[in-house]
Amino acid sequence: MSRAALLTLAWLLVVGCGGRQLVSTAAEAVGELSGWQAWALAGGSATVFDDSPNAYALALRTLDPASRRGFAVGNAFFNDNWVAAPASTLGRDGLGPLFNAPSCSTCHLRDGRSRMPSGPERTLQTAVILLSVPGADGQTLVPHPVYGEQLQPKALPGIPAEVDPRVSWLEQAGQFDDGSPFSLRSPQLQLRSLGYGPLPAQARLSLRVAPAVFGLGLLEAVPKQDIIAWADPEDRNQDGISGRPRQLWDHSTGQQRLGRFGWKARNASLRQQAAGAFSEDIGISSPLHPREVPTAAQELAMQAASGGSPEVDDHKLDRVALYLKGLAVPARKVADLEQLEAGSELFAALGCAACHRPSMRTRSDAEPAALADQLIWPYTDLLLHDMGEGLADHKPSGNASGREWRTPPLWGLRLLPVVSGHEQLLHDGRARNVEEAILWHGGEAEAAQRAYRALPAADRTTLLAFLRQL
Repeated sequence: MSRAALLTLAWLLVVGCGGRQLVSTAAEAVGELSGWQAWALAGGSATVFDDSPNAYALALRTLDPASRRGFAVGNAFFNDNWVAAPASTLGRDGLGPLFNAPSCSTCHLRDGRSRMPSGPERTLQTAVILLSVPGADGQTLVPHPVYGEQLQPKALPGIPAEVDPRVSWLEQAGQFDDGSPFSLRSPQLQLRSLGYGPLPAQARLSLRVAPAVFGLGLLEAVPKQDIIAWADPEDRNQDGISGRPRQLWDHSTGQQRLGRFGWKARNASLRQQAAGAFSEDIGISSPLHPREVPTAAQELAMQAASGGSPEVDDHKLDRVALYLKGLAVPARKVADLEQLEAGSELFAALGCAACHRPSMRTRSDAEPAALADQLIWPYTDLLLHDMGEGLADHKPSGNASGREWRTPPLWGLRLLPVVSGHEQLLHDGRARNVEEAILWHGGEAEAAQRAYRALPAADRTTLLAFLRQL
């Protein structure tokens, strides 16, 4: 039987039986196929088969009963709105007093990506604006003494919000080597109604959309030594790609850890990621971020009632982290086998796979056990890469420069329009589709971007079709 026939058989075994009980059968059916055996199974046995708007929000099928109960509790804390303190809703009060959203799901709707507005007629609702200013030495960037590290567009009644952010788009025309035109857009931030005084001219702002959150437990389970081994900071193999690991100091353990999560890999674990989002985005304190967001200059905000100290305790924080760990990965779907194979070959030939590493394996001792020893296909290396001046925000984060970004995973790309209602990509949502995202690549990815622009139109279509099957 041919490779194509075996792959088709495997897919029919999975889809024809609902996909939920026969994943291992499908894997066995294509067990002899090197590379292609896990095409449908993007998350190994952690793959789910669902093309609905809830495709990103499903639990790993193989979670043990105790983890499944914890997942359900975390799901509630992730999706339900927090309220102002004091409230009869015990355990869910303490919102704000300054915040971006009342819940995690406000921005990560159905665990997907947030959407940027089309123009300045609407307030920026589901993205965050990071802020810093030069310190005493004139070079080191520090939080603003009043506004802090992130601008908060919402506040409890009676307390001034920090800003009414708007965004407009600047279009720039370009063309492929064959003369076909394209247009790219970049965001232009407008900060209206600054509630605590003007910002200095030298303030650095960085706009960030909320990424999808499925499959993160599998990425947390990839061995640290594997990620470090993929790095080539000196570009010794002279391929133009010099990915670097993000090293973090973990104050809770007193050790260096590897950053994996966030646009600049600023968090080493999902627990840290959740605690940071609770603090900066919702105004909820936790053991990792015990201080409230408002600064001393924001007097009314400082006087607001607290929901406890901390407002999210270790138990709740662990449940939210477990929820993030337990979100499964939607299956890849084969629309056209020949186009799929041709697109995969183009992806490698252009050099895309040098950063968007197709596959990796999780640790055998990962917890919960459903994450252990899985062959996964996320299309990332979890490393920092210089993406050029066009995408630079000029706002360093730790050892990540203002031009560096962590490689975002590409799995689940085909379902982004279904789940989130758009195809906006990159850290600030400037790319309206996959092709625009490619065309914005610079720096280490400049050669790949130029090679894509030089492709015949038919080959560009083939590559985009491949990406939209992930």
